[in-house]
Parts: sequence; C-alpha cells; structure tokens
Amino acid sequence: MKTNELREMYLSFFETKGCVRRPSDVLVPKWDPSVLFTPAGMNQFKDHFLGRCELEFTRATTCQKCLRTGDIDNVGRTPYHHTFFEMLGNFSFGDYFKREAIHWAWEFLTDKKWLALPPETLTVTVYKDDQEAYDIWHTEIGLPQERIERKEEDENFWPASAPSEGPDGVCGPCSEIYYHTNLGEVEIWNLVFTQFNRQGNPPNNLFPLPSKNIDTGMGLERTASALQGVVTNYHIDTLLPIVQAAAEVVGKTYNPKGEDGRRLRRITDHVRACTFAIHENVYPGPNKEGYVVKRLLRRAVLDGNRMGMTEPFLWKIVPAVIEQMKEPYPEITETVQRVQEGIKQEELNFLTTLDNGLGRISKVFHQMKMDNRTKVTGEEAAEMYTTYGFPPELFETLAAEMNFSFDWDGYKKAMHQHGLESGAGNRVELFKTGPIEALKKALHSTKFVGYEQTEVEDAFILGIVANNQPVSHLKQTVYSEDTPPVMLVLNKTPFYGEMGGQIGDTGQILGEGKLLSLHADSPILNKLSETERELVIQTLDDMPAETDRPEPFVFDVLDTQNDSGLIIHIGHLRSGSIRKGDIVTAKIDLNRRNAIQRAHSATHLLHSVLQKHLGQHAQQRGSKVMEDLLRFDFTNSKAVPPATLQEIAAEVNQKILESQTVSQNIMSLSQARQTGAMMLFGEKYPDNVRVITMGESKELCGGTHVDNIAKIGAFKIISEESISAGTRRITAYTGMKALEYGNARDNILTEISTLLKVSAEDLPGRVDALLKEVKQLKKDLAATQKSAIPAAKELAALVEDRGNYKLLVAEVPGGSAEALRESIDGLLQIVPRLAVMLATRAEDNKVSLAAAISRELLADGFDAVKWIRSVSSLIKGGGGGRPEFAQAGGKDASGLEIALQTAKEKITPHAS
Repeated sequence: MKTNELREMYLSFFETKGCVRRPSDVLVPKWDPSVLFTPAGMNQFKDHFLGRCELEFTRATTCQKCLRTGDIDNVGRTPYHHTFFEMLGNFSFGDYFKREAIHWAWEFLTDKKWLALPPETLTVTVYKDDQEAYDIWHTEIGLPQERIERKEEDENFWPASAPSEGPDGVCGPCSEIYYHTNLGEVEIWNLVFTQFNRQGNPPNNLFPLPSKNIDTGMGLERTASALQGVVTNYHIDTLLPIVQAAAEVVGKTYNPKGEDGRRLRRITDHVRACTFAIHENVYPGPNKEGYVVKRLLRRAVLDGNRMGMTEPFLWKIVPAVIEQMKEPYPEITETVQRVQEGIKQEELNFLTTLDNGLGRISKVFHQMKMDNRTKVTGEEAAEMYTTYGFPPELFETLAAEMNFSFDWDGYKKAMHQHGLESGAGNRVELFKTGPIEALKKALHSTKFVGYEQTEVEDAFILGIVANNQPVSHLKQTVYSEDTPPVMLVLNKTPFYGEMGGQIGDTGQILGEGKLLSLHADSPILNKLSETERELVIQTLDDMPAETDRPEPFVFDVLDTQNDSGLIIHIGHLRSGSIRKGDIVTAKIDLNRRNAIQRAHSATHLLHSVLQKHLGQHAQQRGSKVMEDLLRFDFTNSKAVPPATLQEIAAEVNQKILESQTVSQNIMSLSQARQTGAMMLFGEKYPDNVRVITMGESKELCGGTHVDNIAKIGAFKIISEESISAGTRRITAYTGMKALEYGNARDNILTEISTLLKVSAEDLPGRVDALLKEVKQLKKDLAATQKSAIPAAKELAALVEDRGNYKLLVAEVPGGSAEALRESIDGLLQIVPRLAVMLATRAEDNKVSLAAAISRELLADGFDAVKWIRSVSSLIKGGGGGRPEFAQAGGKDASGLEIALQTAKEKITPHAS
C-alpha cells in the first residue's frame, strides 16, 4: 500500500465513525507558547480536551505534520527515527471512549475492507492496572492472554510515569498495538485514554475526569514501512526517492549499510523538515524555532562535507521533497524558490567557517588527549559557536564519536556570559493553570463588538483578577501609579485585545454601582441566548449581594489582551469599587484606536505594494501596529534599494489618494481562497475568516481598519533594515506622525541650509564639496602619520620567535588607528604564523591598540578579540572585532607599558 493511500484510508475510515476530518495544524503553532513545533496530533485540540472552547464537534481525525528533535542523534541510524514525520490520529472530546477506540482500531487493522492485516500478526500492551482495556482486548476482541502484555507506567501511561512522578493534571493509561512481520516487531498505534486528573503524590492521587477523552497516534511513515515490507522508514515510496536524489546530488551510490547511507538518510530527514519549516516562514536563526532549523541544516552540511561536498548542495534536494509531499500538502509548491534560497544562504553562511571550525575541533580533541581529559569544556563549546557557528549539539556529536563527554552546564554558563543563549530556552508548562485559565474554561470567549461599536452601555463584569487571584469584589481606597494592575473580563466589549500584531485598546470602564439582575425578567439577560444566560448565571453564582448605597467606579484600561478568544482588560481601579455582576459602560480611547487603524490599513497596502515591486516571495514575517506607527517584517534576501523604497512609498500614498472603500466580509476559508485573498503560510486560520479588501489588497485579518483608505492620511517610510538572515523590516509613520516627521525633517534642512549659507536646493553640492575637502585632509594627515611609523620590515626585526608561532608586541610613536592597521597588514605579508599587537598614543592621554592573528594560527586557539580584551581594561578602554583582527581604544596612556607586557603573557594558545 502506498503512503498516500494509507493516509487517505485512515482518514476516510474514521469519517465513517462520525469523526470530523480536520486539516493538519501548522508546523509552528505560534498560538501555543509551550512548544516550538507541533509535536503530536493532539496539540491543536488542547483547548478541546480541557473544555476551554466551545465544541463544534466532539469527534475528529487528522494527519498532522510534526517535528521533534529529542531523538535527533538516532535519525538515519535507526529504521524509524525522524525529526519531521506525519502522525495519523483520531480523537474524542467527551464522546466515544475506550471500547469504541479499541474496536475501531481493530476493525481498521484487520477488516478486509480496510488494511486486512492477519489478526495473528498483531499483539497489544496495556497499562498494568487498566483492567478495562485488558478485558476489551481479551473478552470482546478475542485476543488470547499471551498476546496481551501488561506494562508499567513508564511504558503505558501518558505522560510517562505520571502517577508516581507527575506532573499534576490530565493523564491516563494507554494501549499500544504491535505488528509482527518477518522483519521484526513494530509499534504502529498508540491509544491514549485520558480519564484521570492527577492531584498530589501517590497513593490515591488519580481522580476520574467528568469528561473522558481519546487521543490516538499512528505514525504514518512507520506504518507504511511495515505494510510495504521495507527495513526502514526511509525506504517507503515517499522517502526513498528523496534519499536517492540526495545521493545523486552528492555523487554517491546509496548503500543502506554504509556510513554514507546513514548520512544520506539524515540529510533526507533534515532537508524535508527544513523545507516545511521555511515554507512556514521559519528561517535559520539564533533562537527558538530558527535555531532548530539552523541546527538541522548545519548538521546536514557537515554530513555532506564528510562526503566531499564543499559547495552548497542541500538546496538542490528541495524539489525532490516537494515532488513527494505535494499530494497531501499542495501549498508547498508555491514556495519552492523561497525555500531553496533560505537553505542555500544558510549553507553559505556555515561553509565560510566550516573548515577552520573542524580544524579547531581537531586541535581541541588532540589537546584533550594530551591532557588526559575526557570532557569538552563549556568555554570550548561556546567558542566554537560564537566564532565558527558550530551548534553545540554538533560539537557534542563529534565528541561522542571520539568517546568524549560534553559539559552542557558549562556551555550554558559561558553563553550566558556572552549574552548569546540560544536554542529552545525555557519552555512553559504544557497545560497552563490559574484564574484566567479557569475563566477561559468557564466562559470560552468574550463577544467582541468593536468592529461596529466603540462604546457599549449594557455590558457586565464576569470576572475580576487581582494579585493573580480571582475575587468577587474590589475596593480602591488609595490610587497610585504603582498600584498592581487588575484584570477584568466582560460578557462583551468594544476593546480590541492585542492579536495579529495590532496592539490592544485603552480606554475606560465605568459603573454606577448597579448589579445585573439574574431574574427571568432581566432586560439584559433576555437579550442573550438560552445557552448564554445559563453560562452567565453559573459564572455569577458568587456575585455579591445588592447594597443600599451603590458606589460608582472608574476603571482605566491601560492594555487589552486576547487569550484564545477571552478578552482581558488590564488596568487600574482609579476610584470606587467593582463587583462581579456590575453593569458597566465600556468605551475605548477613540483617537488612539483611529491612529492604530490608520497604521494597520497602511500595513495591508504596504504588503501588497511590496509584492508588486519585489516579488511574491516578499511575504509578511511579522508586524507591529501601533498609534500611527507600523513595523513590517518581510522575506527578502537583500536590502531594498532607496529608489525602490521611494517608489513603494509613492504608490502607497497614491492608493491613499484614490479614497477607496475598505470592505470587510466573513466567509469560509475555502471561499476566501477562491477570491484570491492573501494567506500567510504558517498561520492558523479558523473555518470562517474575515477578508479585508482595499483596492488590490485582499487579506485575511481579524484586526480593525479604517472604512476608507483616504483616512490613513499619509504614509512615510522612515527606515528599512535587516533584522535576521533573509528578513527585512520597514518602519513607517501614518497620519499625523507622518506629517510631524516631514515637518521635523524640513526644520532640520532649513537649519543646515542656514549653517552652510546655501539654499536647500544647493545643499547636496555644498555637502559633496565639504566631504571631498575632509577626505583630502584625512589623506594628508594619514601620510604625515604613516611617515612616523617604522616600516614593516623594520618592525619585523623586533619579532620574537616562540617556537610554533611568532610574536610582536610594540608601541610605535605618532600613529593613528588606520596607520596601525596598515603596518599590521604589511607585517602579516612577510612574517608567517604571527601574533602581533601594536599601540600608539594620541592626544588627551588616549591610546589606540590593534591586534592581529595569522589565519593559520586561528585553528590553534589564538583569538585577537580575546587577546586585546585581556589588556584593554589596563588602559581604561574596551575592544572588539574578529578572531583574526581586533581594535581597542583607551583613555589612560599611563597603563600602556603594563598593558603591552601583559599582552606578551596572555598570548598563549590556551589562554588567548
């Protein structure tokens, strides 16, 4: 059976059982801070499992794109390990449970209409205390006892060992299904029965959940491998062609049993993973998701290097990945060029330092053997990452091949000192708890009316959180700016909660001290649906009693956040007292909202115009929309030329002048696709989406906008810059800020014109003349200073021979930083294996230092930056640069003699 056929058969089978087929969630779930990448099929349903959202369905089935790096060292070595893989799953949210899950799994596996596996080829495991599952398998399915194995909690419980070790929260036993072939035993399906809430330590710490759930997972590649009778997942019909394409690119014949075979399988996995990640706009970077992509690509580059590849090659494998994966994920065909460019650029970045890095690692290993040392130090690992771009995981792998261990704690400490902590960082708990989570579970969401209204008079308070505790009432006696913020949740609100790059609204919530009546004749309650009324009554069961002397209040909203649909108003109780159930008037700061809307609508126009001028690859990577200020991040490999920026800004302003109406329409996601609305790869969209149209721009967006683009007023780009490899940022003003910025520039222009006594029109010519004059003066000065510096050959006579390297540390009179560098360049040309530091005194008791290391010494551990920094404090200065050349300046020439003597002592390879 082909892999694509298996995927479709699984999903179709569970549709016959009433499961709703849902698409794969994105690979990078930005909405979920607990993970970097989607690790399992259940991840997109976390709120469903916990009852924190309204359930549109109670049964679901998916094929989920997943990425995990926990077992990365096994990728390519074992038959079944991957970083990127697909997980088939079926789920129940308080609907079917253990009996149906087991029966349906057995039916799918053995029924002739489906996989038709011989029953005698299947065995199962159950948690040792799960008698219910055991009885279903034995009594109802008919499996003999010898084919049912009871296992401990570390094997058959989710999370593993939860009963004894935690964490507290939702958990349950699981049952695994194994398929036996002539190639051996393969686990193909795991059925998880989430039926308990763990609270505290054992014994008697598992309490039944009121609503029991099902979460199953069948690895697509692993099951396809078993069904196709191949020895490894990498030989299935959708992966072997990629392995073979990789072999062709590197000029090798694929031998599954050889070391190159393992490398080709690893390259296949890593390129497939990075293709999907970069497709979703996750590029190689120094932190979090970007760091994982960088690590995978650099590991694959290293594998290629060991097969003789010295030029970028991974990008050439991308078309093979696309060809095999386009049937289930046709959208990846739209970003082939962008993905290839992202991979190729990272290859180039790593290849520039790879050879020197490998040489340095070889030296480290040699020295470790000489020192009879078995652990790579944290400082050595940090140096390899900061200087040569070697991820510590790669260094650890190379060390393990030499039977050396790795000091991770030391590495983290060293990187912290560098201020460059990378990788995943601290992760938050999988399922959050707290008062806001409790409100979310009870209320699910807040009705947002801010598209149509900027003020509502009949809202009421459903939740109050103060000092991270839920309270039913709160009184403010003394107000100050230092008062801890309070969070309010209303039944409906015009306040926009920060989301999608648009900052949250500010404003006021006012009350006259009137409580909501919960009686049947309440006019406010009667406006609600029956379900909404029941929810409100349950939520306000601890509402304070009405008092004879109601007290008005004023609550200043300083920020508004959106937590998965629950809108949270954050601010200060300026006066009075608030209670759950208080009827309130909620009104936003309209001027501020209008300024934010101008910037947001301008962002849409900018996005559209950027793609017109730069190409379809210029996709949004992120944005921040504030009061008449926007930051827009987009994909582009190089700076946008100034002339092009001017054309872009002019076109945006031209569209503003056209005064077109902005339309907002709710439609299904499929309808939105048919209209050509722009969708961002990697974003998670609901079934029904809001399409914002303004002229040629058509995007899916939940933010607020002007109703006519003329209200943007004006648009002015103030900067365009790089924020990471392959990502540019445009910052721009709109409305009054754009006008104020223009006026300020005009004032500066007038002031400069006055100082130079020329008209504004003549300023370019006058400035050009001044620059030429300054350049000539500098040239004359440099010639004078250079004549005072001893010739390189004269300095070479002072070089000290230290065996495997040569050293020169000297003060030269009457020079400059530029002249020092020229002398050093001359020395490096005539003296091999040289470490040199020169100093010269300047006016006002200042000192300039310059240090350089011959390139052939870099692999031995010499580092000009570390060397110069080791002495710069002695002249009350600081320095920086690159390992081969560094400079420093100091304010105290009296310490120069000691600094130069110290430099001679600090230049040893291990201490440099």
